[in-house]
This record gives sequence, C-alpha cells and structure tokens, in this order.
Amino acid sequence: MSNPVTATNGAQFAGIATVADAGLQGMITLRGDLSSSVLQAAVKAATGAAVPAQRKIEISDNGAAAWMSPDELLLLVPYEQAVAKTAELAEALKGEHALAANVSDARSFLSIAGEGARETLAKIAPVDLSAEAFKPGDFRRSRTAQVAAAFWLQKDGSFRVVCFRSVGAYMFNLLSASAHPQSAVGVYTA
Repeated sequence: MSNPVTATNGAQFAGIATVADAGLQGMITLRGDLSSSVLQAAVKAATGAAVPAQRKIEISDNGAAAWMSPDELLLLVPYEQAVAKTAELAEALKGEHALAANVSDARSFLSIAGEGARETLAKIAPVDLSAEAFKPGDFRRSRTAQVAAAFWLQKDGSFRVVCFRSVGAYMFNLLSASAHPQSAVGVYTA
C-alpha cells in the first residue's frame, strides 16, 4: 500500500507572501438541515465546533466546521480520522435527511502567510479582502481565476485555501505567481 501524498507534495514559494502546501487534511462534506439539533450535535461530536453562521468557519482544538451553502458544511478533521469520523456522522444522522462524504483525497489544501497574504489572494479572487471587510473566521466560496475554491482567514493573519485536487498544482502555481516579489501592488500595506 502506498502512502498518501498531496497534489503539490510539500511545495513552497516565498515572495510577498509564502504559499505552501498545507499538508494532508481530513475533509468531510456534510449536507443536511443545518438547523437540525441532531445534525448540530453530530457536527459538535465530530469536530468540537458548532455549526457556523453564513460565510463563517468555527474552529476548535479538534477540527472545524465551515459554511459552504444553506444546506452544506465542510468539516475539517485530522486526516487519519476522516474515514472513522465520516462513519460516525452517518451513524449519528440515521433517520435524518443528510449525507456525509469523505472528500479528503479529492481536495488540495494550501496556505498563504506573510505580510502580502491578502494581496496575493485578492489578485485572483473577486472578494473584498481588506482588513475591515474580511476578518479572522470569515469564510468564502468563490472563483479564484479559473477554478472554484474556498478560503478563510486564520487568527494569525494567514489564509487557508481548499480546491479540487485536480487543480491543486494549478492553484499553487497561480498563487505563487500572485505572490511573486515583482508583482507587488501594495494595496493592503500601510
């Protein structure tokens, strides 16, 4: 049996921001009635996080829950626990109109850190990423150049980006070009 690897296999680029492969991440797509107390309890048990408000991510010590749409969450758990957590969710949601699917190996997970992180992402996403408009815990699903992605801002000022694995290398290269030192615009610098 082979060892799991990410699409970008530990790649890193340093420029106005550091773009890096964020490693293996357990990801579960959960569809259902987000106001259901049964679903909310299952999310809390799986991640330690509450069901988030619209366009938010709730992060706990054991995982996270991100709002994807009015009936969908992206749950983040340790990679090695994703299969078991998906089965636990399915069991907890028996009788509910819900679906839990492990999508860990179908996604790429990247980070953007450093002073130019906002600018790097803003160049490719049609989202106001100013400090006033996009704060830690904010979450968006959007287009990033030619591909769909989701991203959020961490408390430390870094971003996490999730996209399909099939476009993981493209996304890494796109973000690296956007972070190139000669591409600095300075829109978010003081």
